[in-house]
Amino acid sequence: MASCAARGRAELSKAQAVRRIGILGGTFDPVHIGHLRSALEVAEFMGLDELRLLPNARPPHRDTPQVAAEDRLAMVREAVQGVACLSVDARELERDKPSYTIETLESIRAELADNDQLFLVLGWDAFCGLPTWHRWEELLQHCHILVLQRPDADVEPPDELRNLLAARSESDPAAMSGPAGNISFVWQTPLAVSATQIRQLLASGKSVRFLVPDAVLAYIEAHELYRAPN
Repeated sequence: MASCAARGRAELSKAQAVRRIGILGGTFDPVHIGHLRSALEVAEFMGLDELRLLPNARPPHRDTPQVAAEDRLAMVREAVQGVACLSVDARELERDKPSYTIETLESIRAELADNDQLFLVLGWDAFCGLPTWHRWEELLQHCHILVLQRPDADVEPPDELRNLLAARSESDPAAMSGPAGNISFVWQTPLAVSATQIRQLLASGKSVRFLVPDAVLAYIEAHELYRAPN
């Protein structure tokens, strides 16, 4: 199977030795086709060597996940099985403390070559909330930020981000150079599916087939996840 880098990097130099790594975090409670389609589209569009799905352990800005970390990790691994450019990074689940993105970026960056490019993939709502993140001003020291922008996005960024965008934005995401430091936007039409919707359907005994990969559905059914308490 050809990698995403092989399929999506025709415009880049064949001799380029720099690795291009993307990370997409989330609780993945459960992982669904919206997560996976976004990840695959970004990986192919950007010609990434690898896009890592990174399950959060204890996200500071979100509710505690409904199912255990080991189940969420197992479902993500099932979901990306056989997809060449998608992988799973479990480092946040190995920490016994809140999942701060800056610490994750520092950890990943320490494993990469100095010139390797690291891309943090965020949805528009998450991007607008950046000023509330721990040490958020340091993020661009370690990565580029790719924002998944939607035609229906109606949230205005705070002033702190307006200033950052004025200084660091790059209109062409494929033109971002260097290992870190810029922000760009990737336009996507999102699939109308959410983890909340899936949990509600499962709790009411309804089918979520075609909203999650078959392997994930099989895992949910085998482990009786997201059922309403008796």
